[in-house]
Amino acid sequence: MSETIAEIEAEQVTPAVAEHGEGPVWDARSGELLSVDMHRGDLIAVDRADTVRRRHTGDLLAALRPRTQGGWVVGLARGFGLLDDDGTSVARPLGELWTDPSVRMNDGACDPAGGFWCGSMEVDAAPGRGELYRLAPDGSVATMLTGLTISNGLCWSPDGSHAYYVDSGTGTVDVLTVDLDVPSVTGRRQFVAVEGGLPDGLTVDADGGVWVALYGGSAVHRYTPDGALDVIVRVPTTHPTACTFGGPGLDELWITTSAQGADPSDDRAGALYRCRPGMRGLEPLPYQG
Repeated sequence: MSETIAEIEAEQVTPAVAEHGEGPVWDARSGELLSVDMHRGDLIAVDRADTVRRRHTGDLLAALRPRTQGGWVVGLARGFGLLDDDGTSVARPLGELWTDPSVRMNDGACDPAGGFWCGSMEVDAAPGRGELYRLAPDGSVATMLTGLTISNGLCWSPDGSHAYYVDSGTGTVDVLTVDLDVPSVTGRRQFVAVEGGLPDGLTVDADGGVWVALYGGSAVHRYTPDGALDVIVRVPTTHPTACTFGGPGLDELWITTSAQGADPSDDRAGALYRCRPGMRGLEPLPYQG
């Protein structure tokens, strides 16, 4: 391995709290790291004392991001929804985008114009069944990409000029050029081909580095803006799913993991992990609707 690649060991923060942990996001309002236990429909919050709080929101909770009006925008089984921060109510659907129960929402994130993107996949990952949707602040929905397999990580560059995106079925991280005035994806090119695992959720740091979780690879990789691998975070379970920067200084890299596909004897699968890589992340973009 090249001497220019740094290696970091992630520490386990929580017990195995999720069947399929996903979608981590820092919530500065509460000072908590939020994530989802997707198929159980649960929101998981970890406070600064590493205490875990759990809230059931419905049948499936695919992703969430903070909402400027309070609460969160969420990806549900077959569309978008809103979730209040009162701690009691379930998510309110905004209408189904499709009726086929074999297709569900997966990962999502917001853009600099305040829209929330969330992509879909067929539950058995059949190629070409997924699409990527954008919920605009006015509540309208546009289809941004079609013919996807496992729509996954999405995050914008620090200057907002482009987005990094993962369709796990391709094994790559791509760069999307987006016209948010239309809105439409006007260009898509390969950024990196990921080796050592299936690319899953991702985040971008303040220096423009791209961090991607390797499902089945026990690691998170950081790629420089020119596509060079320069950091490997080792995770002591096989199926990391996503990562984000959190903490008051946005200097902690948090990693969600899944028990699905892991060895049944692995009691670390489904836990949340953390490391301090010496870099800062970006404030999560909110939904402005």
